[in-house]
Formats: sequence, structure tokens, C-alpha cells
Amino acid sequence: MDAETLKKMAHLSRLELSEAESNQLGKDLGKVLNFFNQIAEVNTTGVEPMVTPVEIENYLREDEKNNEITTEEIMANAPSRAGNLFKVPPVV
Repeated sequence: MDAETLKKMAHLSRLELSEAESNQLGKDLGKVLNFFNQIAEVNTTGVEPMVTPVEIENYLREDEKNNEITTEEIMANAPSRAGNLFKVPPVV
């Protein structure tokens, strides 16, 4: 990784790096990029891409209607109401 790219990345990241920190970070990022290059060289011909390493199956259930609540039960705790609506202070 060249010094100019590293300086730009530090600026964009809002990092203030000393010369020693900059040198060390450049070496570390260089190692990381080399690992990515090694991974890119692996022959993956015929290998099917995976989303997850384990097969996952969604367990879905049918929606069921239960515990029907009446409008009066819902509105019972309303501090103020207008018909079947909650009445709230106006917002400007």
C-alpha cells in the first residue's frame, strides 16, 4: 500500500496518524490485501456458491384468528377519545 493512498484513507477515516503508526498500518493493510489475493487465486471451478454453510428451512404456520377484542375494550384505556378514535393534542 503506497503512502498517498494510506494518507487519503486516514483523512477519510478522520484519523491522525504519526509516522510510525502510518508505517505500521501500511504494513498491516498490505498483509491483509495479500491474503485477499491468495484467496482470489483459489480454483473454484465447479464449486456452487453458498449462502450459509447449513441448510436452513423456514417453518411457516397458517395465520389463525383468535382472541377477538372489541372496540370498546380497546378504547377503555384511552385518556380522551372522539367516537372510536384516540384524541391527542394537536402537533404544530
